[in-house]
Order: sequence, then structure tokens, then C-alpha cells
Amino acid sequence: MATPPPSATSASVAEPRGPYSGPPAYRGIPRWGFAALPFRRDAEAEPVPEWQRARTLAQTLVPALRMTAVVAVLAAGAEIWRYVLLLQSRTAALSAGAVSASDVLVVGTGWFATILGLLAGLFVVSWSVVASRAAAARSGSIPARRARDVVAGWVVPGLNLSVPGSVLAEIEHGALDRPADERPRPSRALLVWWAVWALGVVLSLTVFGLSFRSGVQARADGVVLHALVDLVAAAVAVLTARLVATLTTLLAPVRTPARETLVAVRAGA
Repeated sequence: MATPPPSATSASVAEPRGPYSGPPAYRGIPRWGFAALPFRRDAEAEPVPEWQRARTLAQTLVPALRMTAVVAVLAAGAEIWRYVLLLQSRTAALSAGAVSASDVLVVGTGWFATILGLLAGLFVVSWSVVASRAAAARSGSIPARRARDVVAGWVVPGLNLSVPGSVLAEIEHGALDRPADERPRPSRALLVWWAVWALGVVLSLTVFGLSFRSGVQARADGVVLHALVDLVAAAVAVLTARLVATLTTLLAPVRTPARETLVAVRAGA
């Protein structure tokens, strides 16, 4: 037989309830109820180190450069096909479908490669500024160049023949933990990148200057030169991706946690 507990027999007076005023509120953020989020920063959080920012930028920059290289190769192929059609037009009539497809491919890949190149260039400049600060912090010194000087060295014609290579050489020098007062000595990979980069800059300025010529032969030469520019741009993108990945790894090496493995059990252990 079930009987009610003694407390249920005592009369209880119900307190009057007021209108609903919403859920409980706190004057400050409860420190006990939320996990620490890596993307939130407050006044007490430490600033993000430069090497971590360089690694974050490199994770976006390297795929963008590889995609730019692929599109640049397609643009070069489209220019080569156009040149083949020009040679065929000297002795025979061309198909309207082939000419239209060639024009669409040239224009589409050309604009796509240009847009991707500009976006990748923006990330390259940003990464070089952050990486130069990370390299200086690693060696316990101040950056050799200000951020605006690095940006100007990448975009100003003439300066972009020497300044980008010098900036990357300084980043490599600091990433290899060499003395800060020692003159940077670029590696072979960096020298190869520097030569191809300078070739691309000179070739681009040359093609831009020759684009104001008129005539059939000037147009044919322009097709060949544009194909050559696209191929050099693809080479620059590939070499830049490899160089950025290498320097980022030197600045911020990824350390995998060591795992203990049981090899054998000795007798009496």
C-alpha cells in the first residue's frame, strides 16, 4: 500500500509568480560555461605569432598558385592553337566553329589567368610581409624593410626586379637561423626563382610595349609572345608555390607528436 511522504501532508503556501521576464541573464560572460575558442581574442589573449599567420596565409597561397599555373598553361595552349589557325589560314579557309572556339578559349583562359594571378599576387605580397616579420622575430632582430617598402618592391616596375628576391633571401636567412649581422646568401632554388621571376617581368613589359604595333605580322608575333608569357607565368607560379612552402616549413615546422611503440618484451621484465 502506497502512502504519501510526511512532507506532502503539510500544507504549503504557493508563492505568487510574476510575469515571464525571459531567460536568466548575466552581467558578464560566465567563465565556467564556454570552451576556449581559437578564433576569439579578448584583451587578455596573447597576440597571434607571425609564424602562425605566415602558415595560415601559405595554406591559401600555395593552392592558389598551383591553380594559377594550371590556368596559365591552358591559356598558353589556347594561344598556340590560335597561332596554328593563323598558319592554316594562309593556304585554306578556316571553319567558323574552330575560330569561335579558339576566340572563346583565348579570352576565357586569359581573363581567368589574369584574375587568379592578381589574387595570388595579393597573397604573395601579404605572405612576404608577414614572413619577413616572422624571420626577424626568429633571429631576435627587427625587419630590414617596412611593410610599405616590401609592397612597393613587388608592384613598382624596376624595383620588382630585385626587391622580391632580396626579401625572400632575407626570409630564408632568418628561417635558417643564420646570424643577423651576416649577409644573406640565397640558396640555389631561390636563385632559380629569382631568374625566372626577372625573366617574366622583362617579358611582360616587352609584350606590353609591342602591343601598340599594328599589322598582320605584329598580331602574329603577339600571339607567340602571349603564349610565351603564359608559360613563364606558369613556371613562376610553380616555383613560387614550392619556395613559399619551403620557407613556411622552415619558419613554422610542423611537429608531429612522438608515439611510443612496443617492439619486444624481454623475459623477466
